Amino acid sequence: MRDVVIAGIGQVPVGEHWDVSLRTLAARAMLAAIKDAGGLKPQAMYIGNFLSPVLSHQENLGALLTDNAGLKGIEAFTVEAAGASGGAALRVGVNAIDSGLVDYALVLGVEKVTDMVGPEVEAAVAQSGDYDYEAMAGLSAPAQAALLMQRYLHEYNAPREAFGEFALIAHANGANNPNAFFRKAIKREAYDRAEMLSDPLNLFDMGPYADGAAAVMLAARDRVPAGLPHPLVRITGSSVVIDTLALHDRPDPLAFDAAHISAERACRMAGILPGDVDLFEVCDSFSIYALLSLEAVGFARRGEGWKLAQNGNLALNGILPVLTMGGCKARGNPPGAVGVYQAVEAVQQLRGQAGANQVKNARRALIQSLGGPASTAAAHVLERLD
Repeated sequence: MRDVVIAGIGQVPVGEHWDVSLRTLAARAMLAAIKDAGGLKPQAMYIGNFLSPVLSHQENLGALLTDNAGLKGIEAFTVEAAGASGGAALRVGVNAIDSGLVDYALVLGVEKVTDMVGPEVEAAVAQSGDYDYEAMAGLSAPAQAALLMQRYLHEYNAPREAFGEFALIAHANGANNPNAFFRKAIKREAYDRAEMLSDPLNLFDMGPYADGAAAVMLAARDRVPAGLPHPLVRITGSSVVIDTLALHDRPDPLAFDAAHISAERACRMAGILPGDVDLFEVCDSFSIYALLSLEAVGFARRGEGWKLAQNGNLALNGILPVLTMGGCKARGNPPGAVGVYQAVEAVQQLRGQAGANQVKNARRALIQSLGGPASTAAAHVLERLD
């Protein structure tokens, strides 16, 4: 097996880029990653995207985006796995280099949500579920998350306000991330007064859909030229796992089995246990998803994930820093790009480039993105190389 490293990173600020096209967003992130990697030229590009065919009426992104960025003639195509698309594209890139197919691969996550607004966006996102049995019946993604939250409250008698810790952590960290959509900390009172989206899920329990693009330049370690001005970060573990698409087909909807197995496999490949990581970029597209993921990966017992979130345990200086650059809630949620943003943010931490959000002595990170309610889970372990 070859050592796969991240030699360069690039990202654009997440937000509402009404005046910027999907191809331009992508090019900015792609070219930034290439520049950060000392000008390495990719032999392949793998694109994480979920909504472009519906919202931007654009397929065949491999041809569109490579042509626009001056990368003609390379292998390029889209990888789709709903909100795990970026993580799945990263998995394909790792496999391409590990197998010896290529020495350099660019992995891009891009989403242009503002090409449509309102119900059209919710209808597009709902396609991440079982259309015949869920979306067709009117079950939106927020409503699905609300059902899981209500079930959790019923089964474990957890206090409703405990979910607010995830929003408070995300916004506190997003305040110092120049690429975050929302750069303002919030108080507990703001969470408690927030508008209900689908009872018991409120406005602060959901990451806002937004535009964004992030990219990482992967390389075989022995093919990286000397002289890069930053440490290399190795991807030591990689896994993508699926579960049933529809929640009603699962014996226990509160058991995020794909999240558990993907993290377990990625950590086993890396030769570590989940508890050996210095930070966890968990998927918080909904606060209940973050909580269930913490339990699934093994950081908390079933029904006690909300307790782990108390008393600063998940803060930057806590026992398990999460959402270190704001997560979906504050950084913003460009669905198909989330997994690549997580990789970029983890690299910033491991390089020591996270500024005010720096986790002290961070050397190893676990990142995980989810497609739907963990119908797909993509997990990776990243480690700093000296």
